[in-house]
Amino acid sequence: MPYVNFRITREGATAEQKLELIKGATELLQRVLNKNPATTFVIIDEVDTDNWGIGYDNVTTLRARAAEARAKQA
Repeated sequence: MPYVNFRITREGATAEQKLELIKGATELLQRVLNKNPATTFVIIDEVDTDNWGIGYDNVTTLRARAAEARAKQA
């Protein structure tokens, strides 16, 4: 009974994109490990960028800084 957990930032992944992740993970486990798709569980957790940290900052702050830097270069 495989269990796959994707954690992505909550930024508008479409239902179609999420379904593609589910199908892709299920197909991979079936092809590589011969796992039964009927007992393969795929969970997608969406996390606010305020709650996803890299280094000392959250993703919201890091992306804002990157956008400011790009604006200054333009």
